[in-house]
Amino acid sequence: MPGVKTAISLDEELLLKVNRLANDLHVSRSKIFTLAVQNYLKIQENKSLLAQLNEAYEDFPIEKEKEVSKSMRIKHSKIIGQESW
Repeated sequence: MPGVKTAISLDEELLLKVNRLANDLHVSRSKIFTLAVQNYLKIQENKSLLAQLNEAYEDFPIEKEKEVSKSMRIKHSKIIGQESW
């Protein structure tokens, strides 16, 4: 995909740091901004995914689920106890 030009306003000190970094890495200033935005977007995507995972796993079993689970473990133990392994 071809690049699209855009104009942004930056603090002068930040621009100087970007220019220094671009010179040190022998890349264009645009490349620095592209890498920085890609990295930022990836971080945000990871935060969103983590939030979704946390939400999915935060629901603890309700009392009825705990009772059913306990009952199943007891029945399972009885069945396993009857086996002649």
